[in-house]
Amino acid sequence: MNDRSGHDTGAPGDCAALRAWVADHRTDMLDDLRRYVDTDTPSDDKGCLDAMLARLERWLTASLGEPAARRRVDGGEHGDVLVLDWPGSGGAAAGDGPEVPPVLLLCHYDTVWEKGTVAARPFAIEGDRASGPGIFDMKAGLVQAVWALRGLAALGLPRPPLRLVLNGDEETGSPASRPVIEAAARGVSAALVFEASADAAVKTARKGVGLFRVTATGVEAHAGLDPAKGVSAVDEIARVVLSLHALADPATGTSVNVGVLAGGTRRNVTAGRAVADIDVRVANQAEADRVDEALAALHPHHPGASLEVTGEWNRPVMERTPGIARLYGLARDLAAEQGWELRECAVGGASDGNFVATLGVPVLDGLGAVGEGAHARHEYVSVAGMVERAALAGWLCRALALPDTVASLRAA
Repeated sequence: MNDRSGHDTGAPGDCAALRAWVADHRTDMLDDLRRYVDTDTPSDDKGCLDAMLARLERWLTASLGEPAARRRVDGGEHGDVLVLDWPGSGGAAAGDGPEVPPVLLLCHYDTVWEKGTVAARPFAIEGDRASGPGIFDMKAGLVQAVWALRGLAALGLPRPPLRLVLNGDEETGSPASRPVIEAAARGVSAALVFEASADAAVKTARKGVGLFRVTATGVEAHAGLDPAKGVSAVDEIARVVLSLHALADPATGTSVNVGVLAGGTRRNVTAGRAVADIDVRVANQAEADRVDEALAALHPHHPGASLEVTGEWNRPVMERTPGIARLYGLARDLAAEQGWELRECAVGGASDGNFVATLGVPVLDGLGAVGEGAHARHEYVSVAGMVERAALAGWLCRALALPDTVASLRAA
């Protein structure tokens, strides 16, 4: 069967059968989600993260079978990174055609919620809404991915080789896991990122994120007795803030926010030091270069002061490449075959998908939960949306087990 874009997607009944299977196992899927959500996994608690990763690995092995390869990378003060590889099944795995590359599945298991949050606000279901800390961002996404793959196995449908990366530091910028993710992305056909959707849309473009600090150093003096001898670092940083905010360009999607400002020691002392912490978001590399040039050109107003810029681009821009567009087209058409519309969007937030897209890999982000409230107390997911998205993830993996589909993603 070919969709309207010419992708080979497999037998016509596969999509409907998989969705029906997932729907029949909805209660079991929610039980897995409950156990996952009802365990605290704050990004800053190594003990909680280590315990959760061990539980997740046992669950993954019980659900998907023993992996062919396993690698656990020490995250230092951050959560460890687990990389699991499973072979493909059916199709090329049975000798029916050329072997296809693995598909990369990205999920993080850390959340922004501190230890003890689960006790105060545990998993709950009311109607179609399931709630709890981290459920939308992004615990439901991993559960959906696992049940998608279980459905393929239960129905005897082909799947490509799979490489799952679980990291415990995404919410803090993935400082330990970035090189692991980039290494895992080598040689894959596509990456599916199970971050939460954006108003039910998948994400085909994400902004790059820069995290910088400007430190102004002046000369302390008594503000009343010796005002002429002082050089105010606060005055310098105030001028910097105005110049930085002037860099914002809504028309190109560039935002510059000085979110933290601090300086001085006493009101009657000319400030000798002041700092500004800056968040920059850009939609393309040209804007990143422009911001870099402006930061490099900062200079103090007073000759007795100095400015220092530190920080880096935490995540590169994820632009909507032809490969990403084709992967989205495949997912859109698979959804359309089942009678629903899958929309795409560009967002200002970044994810681990940014790292992989920069390597030239087709990435489809936001395949996780349908819901609302990332990092908010009202965070929830749609239970019906979990069934729909788990089926979609399975359909995509089914299609990516076919050499013609993989070849279409690489078309010039």
